[in-house]
Amino acid sequence: MTMRLLRGAWKILVAIKDGLVLIFMLLFFWLLYMLLSFSPNPAVPSSGALYMNLNGTIVEQPSEPAPVEVLSGTADNLREYRLRDIVRALDAAATDDRITAVALDLDGFLGGGQSAILEVGDAIERVREAGKPVIAYATGYADSGYALAAHASEVWVNPMGGALIVGPGGNRLYYGDILRRYGVTANVFRAGQYKSAVEPYTENQMSPEAREANQALADTLFEIWREDVARARPDADLESIIAAPADTVEAAGNDLSRAARAANLVDRVGGREAWVARIAEIAGEGVGENSPGFQAVPLANWIAANPAPTGGSEIGVITVAGTIVDGEAGPGTAGGETIARLIRRATEGHDFAALVVRVDSPGGSALASERIRQAILQAAEEEGDIPVVVSMGNLAASGGYWVATAGDYIVAEPSTITGSIGVFSIIPTFEGTLDQLAINADGVATTPLSGEPDIFGGLSPEAGRLLQAGTDDIYRRFLSLVSGARNMPAERVDEIGQGRVWAGATARQLGLVDRFGTLSDAIDIAAERAGLDADDVSAVYIEPEPSGFAQFIQSWAGASEPASSSPRDIWTRLSPDPRAVLATARAEMQMLLDGPVMQARCLDCPVETGTARSHHPPMDMSMSTMIAAWLFS
Repeated sequence: MTMRLLRGAWKILVAIKDGLVLIFMLLFFWLLYMLLSFSPNPAVPSSGALYMNLNGTIVEQPSEPAPVEVLSGTADNLREYRLRDIVRALDAAATDDRITAVALDLDGFLGGGQSAILEVGDAIERVREAGKPVIAYATGYADSGYALAAHASEVWVNPMGGALIVGPGGNRLYYGDILRRYGVTANVFRAGQYKSAVEPYTENQMSPEAREANQALADTLFEIWREDVARARPDADLESIIAAPADTVEAAGNDLSRAARAANLVDRVGGREAWVARIAEIAGEGVGENSPGFQAVPLANWIAANPAPTGGSEIGVITVAGTIVDGEAGPGTAGGETIARLIRRATEGHDFAALVVRVDSPGGSALASERIRQAILQAAEEEGDIPVVVSMGNLAASGGYWVATAGDYIVAEPSTITGSIGVFSIIPTFEGTLDQLAINADGVATTPLSGEPDIFGGLSPEAGRLLQAGTDDIYRRFLSLVSGARNMPAERVDEIGQGRVWAGATARQLGLVDRFGTLSDAIDIAAERAGLDADDVSAVYIEPEPSGFAQFIQSWAGASEPASSSPRDIWTRLSPDPRAVLATARAEMQMLLDGPVMQARCLDCPVETGTARSHHPPMDMSMSTMIAAWLFS
């Protein structure tokens, strides 16, 4: 009997060993195939249309999928495109005779922040000014996609699609009632009348103060959007499609594509084949199995063939993108220690004439924000008190603005979301939950703070006072930093602070921003303040490098770029992805359950949904995750 068990166990072990060998052999040959098919210098034909197949989102700093996701095939097919790469590609296309046109395929485009969209739109205009046509196509256009398409010389829409404008706005979830139902107390400590990020944990609807601030911000952003589109397409009847979309569509026989054409939002109604044939008239017929049907220069190849310029005096560009967190973090998230280390290494290896801090962040940990600010100041001092210019992208709010106070000069876009000068912390306690379960918590103490913060019995008055004092102290420090950086009385900073979020257009009037401009403008300003000719400087980007594996996968994916995007009709674009909604809810509950970290974070900032890897929450089952799952069960 024993021998039979041993033989059975041995057979199982041998089967496991054989299976692992087979898996590793398959993985080896797969990687070998990719290596043999990978070209480090992708070819660019002598002429053709730049094929911008934007199947994903435009971001400041792309994140990277986990290697296991790529190897298992579970990683999203959607991509994140770096903003400065897109702009550089378009500017190179405008001046290079090899590019005869730009094919702007927006069928799979999921957007990006408003400032990024406007900057790409300006780059498209520069291509047109160079005498080269830009021909856009999509099955359906919503706000972000249409903001790009409006700058094209020809806008095509599929007969089965259309264009609808929704504008900024929408609902968010409020958890106050369900938390009270299950006996969970969200102990909130905040400084700032408008720091409404904590309201979803205590209320069941938006407060009047939050509604006032959010409505003003949404109105400003929408007005900027409308002005940009109206300049790009002055003959478009935006008012009818915005004010009375149903009437406009019904007047066109309930045909969305005809309504878009009647309102002059698009130039041509036609399928992808007709659009491809139109580009082929200009760029020539495509050849090869993976050809989209016209002589195409894939975007990834074009970006690789046009790297950022080097030479001359160096200006360091420090990138602070994504949520600011303590410790280490990869690309797409601003880890305080990661960025501080990168700054230190960069200053050891370069002699910078100036620093530009590129911020595209809603903030996060106040401690990490201060860590990054101090690292910037130290680097500027060690380089000989060189000038520091801040460039704000889509977002530079709360902790993002905290970091911006390290700059001597701040450049933003009119649609940049900034301000949110306020602080909060949250800690949940479960005394009501335990009471419902007939569970009691008891113990001993030696000081008023023994066992605090007590998540079982509730916070003591002493602990509550200390947590509020800590929040008030961080806010006082925040006001002091802004006051010193902007040469503004602290009382005035308090008036325009209070956690309120501003568009860049308003922030400039309030003195929180010095002038409008892009990252390129900020680099030019830094050169000028350093006494240099802007044409004789180059940017050295200080940011986390993707892993070697990620760079290889990205390069290989670029070389095998699909011929077309997966079409998304107008209703798909307008409808929120339920997975994204659930992921947001989970992330908000996670923040509640993570404890009393002092946050300088803007959770009310409107962030573009549908990023390439935001749909699926991480598949961990921590204790806080299980509690959140129980709350919603």
